[in-house]
This record gives sequence, C-alpha cells and structure tokens, in this order.
Amino acid sequence: MLVRHALAKARKDWSGDDLLRPLTGHGARQAESLVAVAEGLATVSRVICSPYLRCQQTLAPLASHRGIPLEVDEALAEGQRSAAVQLVRQLAGQDVALCTHGDVIVEVLVSLADEDHVDLGPNPKQAKGSVWALAGAEGRFSSATYTAPVGAERV
Repeated sequence: MLVRHALAKARKDWSGDDLLRPLTGHGARQAESLVAVAEGLATVSRVICSPYLRCQQTLAPLASHRGIPLEVDEALAEGQRSAAVQLVRQLAGQDVALCTHGDVIVEVLVSLADEDHVDLGPNPKQAKGSVWALAGAEGRFSSATYTAPVGAERV
C-alpha cells in the first residue's frame, strides 16, 4: 500500500516547522478510514512512513489496529524521490503500508509506468489520503490499483 498522507493543515496557515504540521480533523478521519481500506487490500505486517508528523499521523491508526510499530524512514520524506523509488522496489512483494508525500508518489508512479509498464489508467490520481495498492515481487511491479480517500468529494 502506497499512501499519500491525509489532509493536513494548510502550509499558509502553519507558522511552525513543516515537519510538525499536523492533520486536520478531516485528515484524522481519513487516517482512521485506512484501517478498513487495508483490510480489503492487504495483510499489512509493516507500516513505514516519512518523518513528517502528518505521515506518521496518517498511518498511526493502522499501526495501532495491527499492533505493529510505526517505522520512520527518511527515504519517504518530501524531495526524496529516487530514494523512495528504491525503497518501494526493495519492498516489492511484501505486505507493507508506506506513507509519503505527493512529489514522491508521482515519482514512484512514473517509475512503475515507465520501467515496469504498469497500467495506471487514463488519469492517475494521488489525492491526499488516497492509496495505491501495488502488486509485485523481486523489485518489479505488475499492477497498481487506486483507492480514493474517504470524503474525496469534499476535499
């Protein structure tokens, strides 16, 4: 599962360190909904996220529900595009949920489409709180299925 962090407070409305920018109330509901989404997609045995608070808050309910630790990996931070692609490829075939940022999601999807010829559909999306269920093994991917976030029509 490749997850874009749920809806966070707007950058323009946040004066603190961007690493500490939290989810909104709607974003927290999106994070809670990932528990049910994961039940329908995968048997998640690891949960790994960007060091940004909003990513940690996005996967915390899933980690708690599964009783597994929330791992943090710098490779999933904003701007870590190639490092994130490498991490995703290393984890191909494993039951893991990853949470990262929009720029990283785009880079991963481009890699899957260009290098593995994965069909992402006519208009690939990456809304906040959305999930891409990726199927693959040995560093390669064969499919990717998009699940829109809860309340997408309001965001």
